[in-house]
Amino acid sequence: MAEVTGAAPHALACEEIIAALSVDRTHGLTASEIQERRARHGVNRLTAQKPQSLSSLIVHQFRSIIIWLLAAAALLSFAFGDLAEGVAILVVILFNGAIGFFTELRAVRSMEALLRIAEVQTLVRREGKIQRVDARDLVPGDIVILDAGDVITADLRLLQASNLQSDESILTGESLPVAKDTSPLPTGTDVPERRNMVFKGTAITQGAGEAIVTATGMQTEIGRISALTEEAQAEVSPLERRLDRLGHRLVWLTLGLAILMIAVGVMRGHALIDMIRTGTALAVAAVPEGLPIVATLCLARGMWRMAAQNAVITRLSSVETLGATTMILTDKTGTLTENEMAVVRYLFADGDRALDPGSPETGDARLEMALRIGALCNNATLATGDSEASGEPMEIALLRASHEARADARQSKEDLPRVAEHAFDPARNMMASVHAQGDGFFYAIKGAPEAVLEVCSHEYQPEGSVPLDAATRKVWADRQGAAAREGLRLLALATKQAKTADEDPYAGLTLVGLVCFLDPLRADVPDAIRSGLAAGVRVAMITGDHADTAATIARQAGLAEGGLHVIEGKELRGFDPETADPDLRARVLSADVFARVAPETKLSLVRMFQKAGHVVAMTGDGVNDAPALKKSDIGIAMGQRGTQVAREAADVVLKDDAFGTLISAMRQGRVIFDNIRKFVIYLMSCNVSEVLVVGVAVGAGLPAPLLPLQILFLNLVTDVFPAFALGLGKGDDGIMSRPPRNPQEPIAGRREWSLIGLLSVAITVATLTSFVLALFWLGLEEGQAVSVAFLTLALAQLWNVFNVRSIGGPLLVNEVTGNPYVWGALGLCSGLIAAALWLPGLSDLLRLPDPGTAGLALAGALSLLPLVAGQIVLLFKRRQRRAARETIQPVMAFQERNFGPD
Repeated sequence: MAEVTGAAPHALACEEIIAALSVDRTHGLTASEIQERRARHGVNRLTAQKPQSLSSLIVHQFRSIIIWLLAAAALLSFAFGDLAEGVAILVVILFNGAIGFFTELRAVRSMEALLRIAEVQTLVRREGKIQRVDARDLVPGDIVILDAGDVITADLRLLQASNLQSDESILTGESLPVAKDTSPLPTGTDVPERRNMVFKGTAITQGAGEAIVTATGMQTEIGRISALTEEAQAEVSPLERRLDRLGHRLVWLTLGLAILMIAVGVMRGHALIDMIRTGTALAVAAVPEGLPIVATLCLARGMWRMAAQNAVITRLSSVETLGATTMILTDKTGTLTENEMAVVRYLFADGDRALDPGSPETGDARLEMALRIGALCNNATLATGDSEASGEPMEIALLRASHEARADARQSKEDLPRVAEHAFDPARNMMASVHAQGDGFFYAIKGAPEAVLEVCSHEYQPEGSVPLDAATRKVWADRQGAAAREGLRLLALATKQAKTADEDPYAGLTLVGLVCFLDPLRADVPDAIRSGLAAGVRVAMITGDHADTAATIARQAGLAEGGLHVIEGKELRGFDPETADPDLRARVLSADVFARVAPETKLSLVRMFQKAGHVVAMTGDGVNDAPALKKSDIGIAMGQRGTQVAREAADVVLKDDAFGTLISAMRQGRVIFDNIRKFVIYLMSCNVSEVLVVGVAVGAGLPAPLLPLQILFLNLVTDVFPAFALGLGKGDDGIMSRPPRNPQEPIAGRREWSLIGLLSVAITVATLTSFVLALFWLGLEEGQAVSVAFLTLALAQLWNVFNVRSIGGPLLVNEVTGNPYVWGALGLCSGLIAAALWLPGLSDLLRLPDPGTAGLALAGALSLLPLVAGQIVLLFKRRQRRAARETIQPVMAFQERNFGPD
């Protein structure tokens, strides 16, 4: 805070902060002082996040190195006068860019929520008058008048507080309103504990007060978080890293092959210009033009499918990142819980009574009395058809409990009309209401258990009041402590009968019992977390709430089957993953719950788990979650309860706030990666075969069996449509029972490249054999022989789609043969290949004369050889896997018999 030097505002007494800010409390600032301070501190607003421009979206679509290589091939084609080929390559590039651009454009527009927070009016005292001003005009030193319902528009030090409470969940994650007072606090007090401050972006839930502005704009706590969000650079997704890595390898492979081919051709006496053309053909053959297109279409399809399941994706690559997630860091309030208080239990003299909503009449006089007090000593209102519930969350919960659990409780306020109220007194920590009852009056009291217990002389029993002795008071205190350790919030309920309405409401009371509240767990959370754990994904809770409350929710949610490991924020103050003590780092990595955590600590925790090799998904809904959401590999915001700030920072927004939706989205991400791997194997085996066909033919002194434009046509026809069909597969039913794949695992590893090599060689042999037989056995002209080679290669690549099924799948009925899109793609591609051979104009452009009946038969027969070879390879690998499983099973059985299961 720029105005106050020395101690922090919360550490100064009221008189000291007023003096430090040089203001007359009764008069307020003058016009000249306001103008001078605004010039010094600026307007009270947060720095607006720049919306992503159309140009940046367009540039993002062309960052792939594969696209750059294609662009270079297009330029070479134009340089050599091959206009059709150059235009075709440019069409591929533009088509891919258009798909990505229009898909992402729908999701990336910023709503500038942080700026909107300041667009409200604030009541201030200036020049001796109370006036309402635009919140953007506030300056340090302004005296602000507070009342219930006000949105706080700057950081304020309280000068006066009457029954004042503030909802700070947006900032701290604390699920309950915080009671406020004016007493100074130690300098090092954390933000959630600063009871003499209220902060920009929070709201007053009850009471009234007066405060002085200590910080505005980016100097506020919410401004500091906004700055953290800006500093937290979004991570490049795992898929983008993998595709970029694959692209770089393809570039070097392509350049190496092209240079080698040019050198070999020149050494064999070919003209340099012809060899450069051939090298360009090799480059076009080696680059899978369909890879960026199919990857983009596949991700877009997954994005739309997730949107139908209430998960809105803001960035295409985030679709696959969900499937790679190994760690979920989840917020508690509003994410795991309902973010509203509920009565869960009543503690009476002879035992506990769990609340059973909608239960019939039980004749339990204690419960009936407790419900009546909760309804009477209450200023809240429940939701109706026209309005939402209003009031303090605990009072709403008490009212709801009374209305739901007892049919006659609805009549309490009509039967016992209120004649007086004693508002909540922070000094006493109690509230009382007085109600007419026959010839006398009924007093209803609620408050902090220790405060109410101290003024009670009796305890309520069905047969009558019984005096409270010291031993009984200790039992009540012990029961209160045990419930608090469970993470429950407690209020004590008491009553008395009197002949007048003006007696001391807090004397001679009878304790009825204690009522226990909890922000309840969302119903879908335990099953969702079980599904996540079964998929091998770690889940840890990060919350600004108290450790006991967080631990209770964590156990209910099933975060830890054994002992729960909880770390409090005070242990992580100043935590830096780079310099942290190794023991603390180990404890952090194994923790299940992080309680009372500050926003910058959340950011450090995300970095810590990322450094440990995790792909981190962070869920949240508040302003305090935004920096960590942006920094994580996949930021997930809640759509219903989430703030606009959180949604802007996130990659995924769950429209229904359901954890089950998150797990469904993760499954879809895994399916997409498996599908991407399938079509990469398919595309690469097709493209490598094209390189080998051209390279081996030229190296052997044969005419070129394929021309660059023919290769490009094949890449766009036999590559794109079958590959896209593979990308639309529904996936394996057991995909969520597997552990997450290694985040460092490439799309195509050693096993995949070995399969690519085998399939490529098979397609190459079939194509070159048909070309040689067409030239020297059938005696066809060179152009017709090229048509035979073209048709053989095209058909072999189409049948190759059946070679990318899973190794363990059956031959005839599997995820590929059961995919209707695959059959549709094969039919479409067959028609396009026929058009290339016999459609006037297109066949001339591609230089594909009719090969005749014999040529067609030769191509059709030899095109089946790679399919047969591929199925033999898959059968061999399946038998290898089965043999390995049969070998290890007896060993595992012996181990389990003698040493027990692992």
